[in-house]
Amino acid sequence: MIDIKLIRENRELVKENIKKKFQDNKLPLVDEVYELDIRYRECKSKADNLRSEKNNLSASIGELMRDGKKEEAMAIKEKIALIAKEIPALEEKEIELETKIKEKMMIIPNIIAADVPVGKDDSENVEEQVFGECKVPTFEIPYHSDIMAKFNGLDKEAAGRVSGNGFYYLMGDIARLHSAVLAYARDFMINKGFTYCIPPFMIRSDAVNGVMSFEEKENMMYKIEGEDLYLIGTSEHSMIAKFKDQMLKESELPITMTSYSPCFRKEVGAHGIEERGVYRIHQFEKQEMIVVCRPEESDAWYEKMWNYSVELFRSLDIPVRKLVCCSGDLADLKYRSCDIEAWSPRQQKFFEVCSCSNLTDAQARRLAIRYKKENGEKEFAHTLNNTVIAPPRMLIAFLENNLNEDGSVNIPVSLRPYMGGMDRIVINKD
Repeated sequence: MIDIKLIRENRELVKENIKKKFQDNKLPLVDEVYELDIRYRECKSKADNLRSEKNNLSASIGELMRDGKKEEAMAIKEKIALIAKEIPALEEKEIELETKIKEKMMIIPNIIAADVPVGKDDSENVEEQVFGECKVPTFEIPYHSDIMAKFNGLDKEAAGRVSGNGFYYLMGDIARLHSAVLAYARDFMINKGFTYCIPPFMIRSDAVNGVMSFEEKENMMYKIEGEDLYLIGTSEHSMIAKFKDQMLKESELPITMTSYSPCFRKEVGAHGIEERGVYRIHQFEKQEMIVVCRPEESDAWYEKMWNYSVELFRSLDIPVRKLVCCSGDLADLKYRSCDIEAWSPRQQKFFEVCSCSNLTDAQARRLAIRYKKENGEKEFAHTLNNTVIAPPRMLIAFLENNLNEDGSVNIPVSLRPYMGGMDRIVINKD
């Protein structure tokens, strides 16, 4: 949610930002908020003035009574009674206008960075840099689910009977590899100075509305029937919401945390949800990183965070690229964002494995996350998030890039301590 001062002082900037995101249907919201805000401030000012007048008049009654001016005192009491009747209606109108303003403000997108490329959708995202050599082996690389199946590591048929499409069973060495990657990612981030956390896997609606836009909520979140609880789509949701309604100390910032959680997503409108692989699914596990910091630090943290993703994937012998998200591909709360995409030698193209975002103070405003400066001033913090690693999707890149012609899969040196010292996993031919 943006600062309403932007609408008061520079409506055209807000409108131009909406146009860059190709959301022209939201343009009327700017003028609507502007007009509602005028009415709100007029109403609030009138109510404040009446409360002040009521207090002043009340203070004068005692003096008049002491001076024996009972008639004047009674007249003032009658005036106070009339004022007292008028104030509740104004207060009710205040709340009504404030609610309408907030509802509309929650839909207006955050101001994007000046250097974000303008484009309608993810097809216009911009490749910035490739890290590692994108090799294509001389032998044919099977589909990732076929690689897993040769290790007896994947059963989607049974999962379909138990849970439906978009679910899976991982088993044996593939399941062990899955857990090893998560453990390695956890320790990787701890070694970067991040505090490890296991957060709640369900959050209330006010937390959901704080961490994401309404459109994202409808497309992603599973609601618990009969409860004011939602299953998280990523641990970023409960991690950022941890600081909801908090006044932090400036000395506490930056707060850097890495978290493990299962994630649940409806994937409304997703293509290929019923495919045989595990690229797009309803349930997965993830290691996430979040930062809560001072505004002047958020750009630097953004650079650090996406670079951590590159470093992690390169340590697993997986080539990646940084893809800058264009304006039309940015979720409404994002100031800037980039995807880290892994190389698929089978498809000979990249696919997303991490998403790093700076949300400036848009998320903090919705959740009322502020900090108190040493000089006593209060300011909204900036929030950032990034995927550390999200198997089983990242296992696709891992298996394809570490596959040998005989079907075995190499275990990079960095991961061997988490795989019992194995340097590769092999197909059991018994």
